[in-house]
Amino acid sequence: MKYYSTNKKAPMATLHEAVVKGLAGDRGLYMPESIKQLPQSFFDNIGTMSFQDIAFTVAQAFFGEDIPDADLRRIVDDTLSFDCPVAPVTDNIYSLELFHGPTLAFKDVGARFMARLLQYFIRQEGREQVNVLVATSGDTGSAVANGFLGVDGIHVYVLYPKGKVSKIQECQFTTLGQNITAVEVDGVFDDCQALVKSAFMDDELNRHMKLTSANSINVARFLPQAFYYFNAYARMKALGKADNLVVCVPSGNFGNITAALFGHRMGLPIKRFIAANNANDIFFNYLATGKYEPQPSKQTIANAMDVGDPSNFARIYDLYEGDHKRITSLISGATYSDEQIREAMNRCYADNGYILDPHGACGYRALSEQLQPGEYGVFCETAHPAKFKDTVEAVIGAEVEIPARLAAFMKGEKQSVEMSKDFDSFKAYLMQQ
Repeated sequence: MKYYSTNKKAPMATLHEAVVKGLAGDRGLYMPESIKQLPQSFFDNIGTMSFQDIAFTVAQAFFGEDIPDADLRRIVDDTLSFDCPVAPVTDNIYSLELFHGPTLAFKDVGARFMARLLQYFIRQEGREQVNVLVATSGDTGSAVANGFLGVDGIHVYVLYPKGKVSKIQECQFTTLGQNITAVEVDGVFDDCQALVKSAFMDDELNRHMKLTSANSINVARFLPQAFYYFNAYARMKALGKADNLVVCVPSGNFGNITAALFGHRMGLPIKRFIAANNANDIFFNYLATGKYEPQPSKQTIANAMDVGDPSNFARIYDLYEGDHKRITSLISGATYSDEQIREAMNRCYADNGYILDPHGACGYRALSEQLQPGEYGVFCETAHPAKFKDTVEAVIGAEVEIPARLAAFMKGEKQSVEMSKDFDSFKAYLMQQ
Protein backbone atom coordinates (compact mmCIF):
# COMPACT_ATOMS: atom_id res chain seq x y z
CA MET A 1 0.00 0.00 0.00
CA LYS A 2 1.25 3.46 -0.89
CA TYR A 3 0.49 6.60 1.14
CA TYR A 4 0.01 10.11 -0.16
CA SER A 5 0.08 13.48 1.61
CA THR A 6 -3.08 15.48 2.19
CA ASN A 7 -1.17 18.48 0.81
CA LYS A 8 -0.47 16.55 -2.43
CA LYS A 9 3.08 17.96 -2.76
CA ALA A 10 5.20 15.17 -1.24
CA PRO A 11 6.22 11.91 -2.95
CA MET A 12 4.18 8.79 -2.33
CA ALA A 13 5.48 6.75 0.61
CA THR A 14 5.49 3.12 1.62
CA LEU A 15 3.91 2.12 4.96
CA HIS A 16 7.42 1.83 6.35
CA GLU A 17 8.27 5.37 5.26
CA ALA A 18 4.95 6.81 6.43
CA VAL A 19 5.32 5.28 9.91
CA VAL A 20 8.97 6.25 10.37
CA LYS A 21 8.53 9.77 8.97
CA GLY A 22 5.23 10.47 10.72
CA LEU A 23 4.60 13.70 8.82
CA ALA A 24 5.00 14.11 5.06
CA GLY A 25 7.68 16.44 3.74
CA ASP A 26 5.08 19.02 2.68
CA ARG A 27 3.62 19.08 6.24
CA GLY A 28 0.62 17.06 5.10
CA LEU A 29 -0.74 13.95 6.79
CA TYR A 30 -0.34 10.57 5.17
CA MET A 31 -3.40 8.83 3.75
CA PRO A 32 -3.60 5.31 2.25
CA GLU A 33 -4.11 5.49 -1.50
CA SER A 34 -7.07 3.11 -1.24
CA ILE A 35 -9.47 1.88 1.44
CA LYS A 36 -10.44 -1.75 1.07
CA GLN A 37 -14.03 -2.89 1.41
CA LEU A 38 -14.49 -5.80 3.79
CA PRO A 39 -16.74 -8.66 2.60
CA GLN A 40 -20.34 -8.99 3.72
CA SER A 41 -19.52 -12.40 5.21
CA PHE A 42 -17.30 -10.65 7.75
CA PHE A 43 -20.17 -8.45 8.94
CA ASP A 44 -22.56 -11.41 8.93
CA ASN A 45 -20.34 -13.29 11.39
CA ILE A 46 -18.82 -10.41 13.34
CA GLY A 47 -21.16 -10.81 16.31
CA THR A 48 -19.53 -14.12 17.24
CA MET A 49 -15.91 -13.02 16.71
CA SER A 50 -13.44 -11.98 19.40
CA PHE A 51 -12.00 -8.45 19.55
CA GLN A 52 -8.60 -9.85 18.53
CA ASP A 53 -9.98 -11.69 15.49
CA ILE A 54 -11.98 -8.64 14.41
CA ALA A 55 -8.93 -6.39 14.78
CA PHE A 56 -6.73 -8.77 12.79
CA THR A 57 -9.19 -8.79 9.89
CA VAL A 58 -9.29 -4.98 9.88
CA ALA A 59 -5.50 -4.75 10.24
CA GLN A 60 -5.05 -7.04 7.24
CA ALA A 61 -7.06 -4.59 5.13
CA PHE A 62 -4.83 -1.72 6.22
CA PHE A 63 -1.41 -3.35 6.51
CA GLY A 64 -1.64 -6.85 4.97
CA GLU A 65 0.19 -5.90 1.78
CA ASP A 66 3.23 -4.79 3.77
CA ILE A 67 3.46 -7.15 6.76
CA PRO A 68 3.27 -10.97 6.70
CA ASP A 69 0.16 -12.35 8.39
CA ALA A 70 2.11 -14.12 11.13
CA ASP A 71 3.96 -10.93 12.11
CA LEU A 72 0.80 -8.83 11.90
CA ARG A 73 -1.09 -11.32 14.05
CA ARG A 74 1.62 -11.10 16.72
CA ILE A 75 1.43 -7.30 16.69
CA VAL A 76 -2.37 -7.33 17.00
CA ASP A 77 -2.45 -9.95 19.75
CA ASP A 78 0.28 -8.17 21.73
CA THR A 79 -1.60 -4.89 21.35
CA LEU A 80 -4.98 -6.25 22.41
CA SER A 81 -4.35 -8.03 25.68
CA PHE A 82 -7.60 -6.48 26.95
CA ASP A 83 -11.19 -5.98 25.80
CA CYS A 84 -13.28 -2.86 25.15
CA PRO A 85 -16.86 -3.83 26.03
CA VAL A 86 -20.09 -1.95 25.55
CA ALA A 87 -22.02 -1.21 28.75
CA PRO A 88 -25.71 -0.21 28.93
CA VAL A 89 -26.34 3.27 30.30
CA THR A 90 -30.00 3.67 29.26
CA ASP A 91 -32.34 1.47 27.23
CA ASN A 92 -30.98 2.79 23.94
CA ILE A 93 -27.60 4.34 24.84
CA TYR A 94 -24.47 2.27 25.44
CA SER A 95 -20.98 3.24 26.53
CA LEU A 96 -18.05 1.82 24.56
CA GLU A 97 -15.57 1.50 27.42
CA LEU A 98 -12.18 2.23 25.90
CA PHE A 99 -10.35 2.48 29.23
CA HIS A 100 -9.36 -1.11 29.91
CA GLY A 101 -5.79 -0.82 28.61
CA PRO A 102 -2.59 -0.19 30.60
CA THR A 103 -3.18 3.55 31.12
CA LEU A 104 -6.99 3.34 31.24
CA ALA A 105 -7.51 5.52 28.15
CA PHE A 106 -8.60 4.89 24.57
CA LYS A 107 -5.23 5.78 23.10
CA ASP A 108 -3.61 2.63 24.49
CA VAL A 109 -4.49 0.59 21.39
CA GLY A 110 -3.01 3.01 18.86
CA ALA A 111 0.09 3.65 20.97
CA ARG A 112 0.80 -0.03 21.65
CA PHE A 113 0.18 -0.99 18.02
CA MET A 114 2.46 1.74 16.72
CA ALA A 115 5.24 0.87 19.19
CA ARG A 116 5.29 -2.72 18.01
CA LEU A 117 4.99 -1.79 14.33
CA LEU A 118 7.81 0.75 14.59
CA GLN A 119 9.99 -1.76 16.40
CA TYR A 120 9.26 -4.27 13.62
CA PHE A 121 10.49 -1.82 10.98
CA ILE A 122 13.54 -0.79 13.05
CA ARG A 123 14.63 -4.41 13.36
CA GLN A 124 14.14 -4.91 9.62
CA GLU A 125 16.50 -2.11 8.68
CA GLY A 126 18.95 -2.44 11.59
CA ARG A 127 18.55 1.18 12.63
CA GLU A 128 20.27 2.19 15.89
CA GLN A 129 17.65 4.55 17.35
CA VAL A 130 14.46 6.37 16.41
CA ASN A 131 13.26 9.32 18.47
CA VAL A 132 9.53 9.71 18.93
CA LEU A 133 8.11 13.18 19.52
CA VAL A 134 4.57 13.33 20.85
CA ALA A 135 2.44 16.28 21.92
CA THR A 136 -0.27 15.58 24.46
CA SER A 137 -3.25 17.34 25.97
CA GLY A 138 -3.61 14.50 28.46
CA ASP A 139 -4.09 10.86 27.54
CA THR A 140 -1.88 10.58 24.44
CA GLY A 141 1.26 11.16 26.48
CA SER A 142 0.53 8.46 29.01
CA ALA A 143 -0.56 5.94 26.37
CA VAL A 144 2.48 6.53 24.16
CA ALA A 145 4.92 6.62 27.07
CA ASN A 146 3.66 3.33 28.46
CA GLY A 147 3.26 1.74 25.03
CA PHE A 148 6.90 2.47 24.18
CA LEU A 149 8.38 2.02 27.67
CA GLY A 150 11.44 -0.19 27.53
CA VAL A 151 11.22 -0.77 23.75
CA ASP A 152 14.75 -1.14 22.39
CA GLY A 153 15.89 1.37 19.81
CA ILE A 154 13.23 3.99 20.56
CA HIS A 155 13.40 7.10 22.77
CA VAL A 156 10.22 9.06 23.44
CA TYR A 157 9.89 12.78 24.17
CA VAL A 158 6.45 13.68 25.53
CA LEU A 159 5.61 17.39 25.19
CA TYR A 160 2.76 18.57 27.42
CA PRO A 161 1.33 21.96 28.43
CA LYS A 162 2.41 22.96 31.93
CA GLY A 163 -0.45 22.95 34.43
CA LYS A 164 -3.04 21.87 31.85
CA VAL A 165 -3.23 18.11 32.33
CA SER A 166 -4.61 16.28 35.35
CA LYS A 167 -2.16 15.22 38.06
CA ILE A 168 -2.83 11.56 37.43
CA GLN A 169 -2.30 11.99 33.69
CA GLU A 170 0.96 13.81 34.39
CA CYS A 171 2.16 11.05 36.71
CA GLN A 172 1.63 8.48 33.98
CA PHE A 173 4.37 9.89 31.78
CA THR A 174 6.65 11.91 34.08
CA THR A 175 7.51 9.10 36.51
CA LEU A 176 8.69 6.40 34.10
CA GLY A 177 12.29 7.28 33.26
CA GLN A 178 14.17 4.77 31.09
CA ASN A 179 13.56 5.71 27.43
CA ILE A 180 10.83 8.26 28.23
CA THR A 181 11.53 12.00 28.64
CA ALA A 182 8.73 14.38 29.66
CA VAL A 183 9.04 17.94 28.31
CA GLU A 184 6.92 20.46 30.24
CA VAL A 185 6.09 23.30 27.83
CA ASP A 186 5.08 26.75 29.06
CA GLY A 187 2.06 27.02 26.75
CA VAL A 188 -1.02 25.16 25.53
CA PHE A 189 -1.42 21.93 23.60
CA ASP A 190 -1.35 23.72 20.25
CA ASP A 191 2.10 25.09 21.15
CA CYS A 192 3.30 21.55 21.89
CA GLN A 193 1.91 20.28 18.60
CA ALA A 194 3.53 23.20 16.74
CA LEU A 195 6.93 22.32 18.27
CA VAL A 196 6.60 18.73 17.10
CA LYS A 197 5.61 19.69 13.55
CA SER A 198 8.39 22.30 13.35
CA ALA A 199 10.92 19.71 14.49
CA PHE A 200 9.94 17.41 11.63
CA MET A 201 10.50 20.20 9.13
CA ASP A 202 13.93 21.26 10.42
CA ASP A 203 16.63 19.78 8.16
CA GLU A 204 19.52 20.28 10.58
CA LEU A 205 17.66 18.59 13.42
CA ASN A 206 16.64 15.68 11.21
CA ARG A 207 20.23 15.15 10.13
CA HIS A 208 21.20 15.05 13.79
CA MET A 209 18.58 12.51 14.91
CA LYS A 210 15.92 10.31 13.35
CA LEU A 211 12.50 11.70 14.30
CA THR A 212 8.97 10.39 14.08
CA SER A 213 5.69 11.14 15.81
CA ALA A 214 3.27 9.04 17.84
CA ASN A 215 0.45 11.58 17.72
CA SER A 216 -2.56 10.68 15.65
CA ILE A 217 -0.85 12.44 12.76
CA ASN A 218 0.99 9.11 12.35
CA VAL A 219 -0.95 6.54 10.33
CA ALA A 220 0.16 3.75 12.66
CA ARG A 221 -1.37 5.58 15.64
CA PHE A 222 -4.77 6.55 14.28
CA LEU A 223 -5.69 3.68 11.93
CA PRO A 224 -5.76 0.96 14.64
CA GLN A 225 -8.38 3.00 16.47
CA ALA A 226 -10.80 1.75 13.81
CA PHE A 227 -10.69 -1.58 15.68
CA TYR A 228 -12.94 -0.04 18.35
CA TYR A 229 -15.84 0.67 16.04
CA PHE A 230 -15.90 -2.75 14.43
CA ASN A 231 -15.85 -4.23 17.93
CA ALA A 232 -18.66 -1.90 19.06
CA TYR A 233 -20.78 -2.97 16.09
CA ALA A 234 -20.03 -6.63 16.84
CA ARG A 235 -21.06 -6.32 20.48
CA MET A 236 -24.25 -4.44 19.59
CA LYS A 237 -25.03 -6.99 16.86
CA ALA A 238 -24.70 -9.76 19.44
CA LEU A 239 -27.29 -7.89 21.52
CA GLY A 240 -29.59 -7.52 18.52
CA LYS A 241 -29.20 -3.73 18.57
CA ALA A 242 -26.93 -3.00 15.62
CA ASP A 243 -29.57 -1.70 13.23
CA ASN A 244 -29.81 2.10 12.99
CA LEU A 245 -26.65 2.44 15.08
CA VAL A 246 -25.36 5.95 15.82
CA VAL A 247 -21.83 6.44 17.15
CA CYS A 248 -20.76 9.52 19.09
CA VAL A 249 -17.07 10.33 19.56
CA PRO A 250 -15.77 12.99 21.98
CA SER A 251 -13.31 14.77 19.71
CA GLY A 252 -10.14 16.80 20.23
CA ASN A 253 -7.48 16.20 17.58
CA PHE A 254 -10.02 14.08 15.63
CA GLY A 255 -7.87 10.98 15.14
CA ASN A 256 -10.44 8.75 16.84
CA ILE A 257 -13.44 9.79 14.77
CA THR A 258 -11.30 9.79 11.61
CA ALA A 259 -10.53 6.13 12.27
CA ALA A 260 -14.27 5.52 12.68
CA LEU A 261 -14.92 7.16 9.32
CA PHE A 262 -12.30 4.93 7.70
CA GLY A 263 -14.18 1.97 9.15
CA HIS A 264 -17.39 3.30 7.62
CA ARG A 265 -15.71 3.53 4.22
CA MET A 266 -14.64 -0.12 4.66
CA GLY A 267 -18.30 -1.10 4.94
CA LEU A 268 -18.97 -0.81 8.66
CA PRO A 269 -22.76 -0.25 8.81
CA ILE A 270 -22.94 2.75 11.13
CA LYS A 271 -25.93 4.96 10.26
CA ARG A 272 -24.29 8.26 11.24
CA PHE A 273 -21.74 9.85 13.56
CA ILE A 274 -21.72 12.67 16.08
CA ALA A 275 -18.54 14.61 16.88
CA ALA A 276 -18.89 15.98 20.42
CA ASN A 277 -16.73 19.01 21.26
CA ASN A 278 -16.10 20.91 24.45
CA ALA A 279 -15.73 24.71 24.21
CA ASN A 280 -13.10 24.15 21.49
CA ASP A 281 -15.80 24.08 18.84
CA ILE A 282 -13.86 24.61 15.60
CA PHE A 283 -15.29 21.52 13.90
CA PHE A 284 -18.80 22.24 15.16
CA ASN A 285 -18.58 25.67 13.53
CA TYR A 286 -17.23 24.12 10.33
CA LEU A 287 -20.26 21.85 10.11
CA ALA A 288 -22.55 24.85 10.56
CA THR A 289 -20.79 27.26 8.21
CA GLY A 290 -18.54 25.30 5.86
CA LYS A 291 -15.59 27.41 7.03
CA TYR A 292 -12.67 25.91 8.96
CA GLU A 293 -11.26 28.62 11.22
CA PRO A 294 -8.72 27.44 13.84
CA GLN A 295 -8.70 29.31 17.13
CA PRO A 296 -6.40 29.37 20.17
CA SER A 297 -7.35 26.43 22.36
CA LYS A 298 -9.45 27.04 25.47
CA GLN A 299 -8.77 25.24 28.74
CA THR A 300 -11.69 23.09 29.92
CA ILE A 301 -12.40 20.27 32.37
CA ALA A 302 -12.33 17.89 29.36
CA ASN A 303 -8.68 18.75 28.81
CA ALA A 304 -7.79 15.96 26.37
CA MET A 305 -10.13 17.69 23.89
CA ASP A 306 -8.58 21.14 24.32
CA VAL A 307 -7.42 21.48 20.71
CA GLY A 308 -7.93 24.65 18.68
CA ASP A 309 -6.53 23.38 15.36
CA PRO A 310 -7.24 19.64 15.09
CA SER A 311 -4.71 18.05 12.77
CA ASN A 312 -6.95 15.26 11.54
CA PHE A 313 -9.48 17.67 10.05
CA ALA A 314 -7.20 17.50 7.00
CA ARG A 315 -7.85 13.77 6.72
CA ILE A 316 -11.62 14.15 7.05
CA TYR A 317 -11.60 16.92 4.44
CA ASP A 318 -9.51 14.76 2.10
CA LEU A 319 -11.59 11.62 2.71
CA TYR A 320 -14.71 13.41 1.45
CA GLU A 321 -12.89 15.50 -1.17
CA GLY A 322 -13.76 18.72 0.64
CA ASP A 323 -17.48 18.21 0.05
CA HIS A 324 -19.21 19.92 2.96
CA LYS A 325 -22.58 18.37 2.11
CA ARG A 326 -21.15 14.85 2.16
CA ILE A 327 -19.51 15.49 5.50
CA THR A 328 -22.60 17.00 7.13
CA SER A 329 -24.83 14.24 5.74
CA LEU A 330 -22.85 11.72 7.79
CA ILE A 331 -21.54 13.72 10.76
CA SER A 332 -23.37 16.09 13.07
CA GLY A 333 -21.76 18.10 15.84
CA ALA A 334 -22.28 19.17 19.42
CA THR A 335 -20.44 21.59 21.69
CA TYR A 336 -20.66 21.94 25.46
CA SER A 337 -19.44 24.35 28.10
CA ASP A 338 -17.86 23.11 31.32
CA GLU A 339 -21.15 23.69 33.11
CA GLN A 340 -23.04 21.62 30.54
CA ILE A 341 -20.47 18.85 30.88
CA ARG A 342 -20.94 18.87 34.65
CA GLU A 343 -24.71 18.74 34.18
CA ALA A 344 -24.39 15.64 31.99
CA MET A 345 -22.11 13.89 34.49
CA ASN A 346 -24.44 14.67 37.36
CA ARG A 347 -27.63 13.69 35.52
CA CYS A 348 -26.19 10.43 34.19
CA TYR A 349 -25.02 9.36 37.65
CA ALA A 350 -28.28 10.37 39.31
CA ASP A 351 -30.49 8.71 36.69
CA ASN A 352 -28.45 5.67 35.74
CA GLY A 353 -25.75 5.16 38.38
CA TYR A 354 -23.11 5.35 35.62
CA ILE A 355 -20.00 7.44 36.30
CA LEU A 356 -18.77 9.44 33.32
CA ASP A 357 -15.46 11.20 32.89
CA PRO A 358 -15.72 14.75 31.44
CA HIS A 359 -14.93 13.58 27.89
CA GLY A 360 -17.41 10.72 27.89
CA ALA A 361 -19.97 13.15 29.31
CA CYS A 362 -19.79 15.15 26.07
CA GLY A 363 -20.54 11.99 24.10
CA TYR A 364 -23.36 10.90 26.39
CA ARG A 365 -25.04 14.31 26.32
CA ALA A 366 -24.81 14.57 22.53
CA LEU A 367 -26.47 11.19 22.11
CA SER A 368 -29.14 12.02 24.68
CA GLU A 369 -30.02 15.15 22.71
CA GLN A 370 -29.66 13.89 19.13
CA LEU A 371 -30.71 10.23 19.12
CA GLN A 372 -33.92 9.67 17.14
CA PRO A 373 -36.71 7.14 17.79
CA GLY A 374 -35.75 3.67 16.57
CA GLU A 375 -32.01 4.38 16.84
CA TYR A 376 -29.47 2.90 19.23
CA GLY A 377 -26.48 4.94 20.26
CA VAL A 378 -22.93 4.13 21.36
CA PHE A 379 -20.66 6.82 22.77
CA CYS A 380 -16.94 6.48 23.48
CA GLU A 381 -16.07 6.61 27.17
CA THR A 382 -12.48 7.47 26.44
CA ALA A 383 -10.85 7.39 29.89
CA HIS A 384 -11.49 6.00 33.33
CA PRO A 385 -13.21 8.63 35.52
CA ALA A 386 -10.54 8.15 38.20
CA LYS A 387 -8.09 9.97 35.92
CA PHE A 388 -10.20 13.06 36.68
CA LYS A 389 -10.99 12.09 40.25
CA ASP A 390 -11.27 15.57 41.81
CA THR A 391 -13.47 16.93 39.02
CA VAL A 392 -15.76 13.91 38.90
CA GLU A 393 -16.21 13.58 42.66
CA ALA A 394 -17.03 17.26 43.03
CA VAL A 395 -19.79 16.88 40.44
CA ILE A 396 -21.45 13.61 41.45
CA GLY A 397 -20.87 13.86 45.20
CA ALA A 398 -19.55 10.31 45.44
CA GLU A 399 -16.12 8.74 45.69
CA VAL A 400 -14.38 7.42 42.61
CA GLU A 401 -12.12 4.49 43.40
CA ILE A 402 -8.62 4.70 41.94
CA PRO A 403 -7.64 1.46 40.16
CA ALA A 404 -4.40 -0.11 41.35
CA ARG A 405 -2.66 0.64 38.04
CA LEU A 406 -3.30 4.36 38.42
CA ALA A 407 -2.36 4.37 42.09
CA ALA A 408 1.02 2.84 41.23
CA PHE A 409 1.86 5.73 38.88
CA MET A 410 1.13 8.26 41.60
CA LYS A 411 3.85 6.82 43.83
CA GLY A 412 6.61 7.67 41.36
CA GLU A 413 8.83 10.76 41.36
CA LYS A 414 8.17 13.41 38.73
CA GLN A 415 10.95 13.92 36.18
CA SER A 416 10.49 16.58 33.51
CA VAL A 417 12.43 19.06 31.40
CA GLU A 418 10.98 22.58 31.50
CA MET A 419 10.76 24.24 28.11
CA SER A 420 9.50 27.50 26.59
CA LYS A 421 7.19 27.36 23.57
CA ASP A 422 9.98 28.88 21.44
CA PHE A 423 11.15 26.40 18.80
CA ASP A 424 14.78 27.54 18.93
CA SER A 425 14.97 26.51 22.58
CA PHE A 426 13.43 23.13 21.86
CA LYS A 427 15.71 22.55 18.89
CA ALA A 428 18.79 23.48 20.95
CA TYR A 429 17.76 20.94 23.60
CA LEU A 430 17.31 18.14 21.07
CA MET A 431 20.60 18.98 19.34
CA GLN A 432 22.33 18.20 22.64
CA GLN A 433 20.79 14.75 22.92
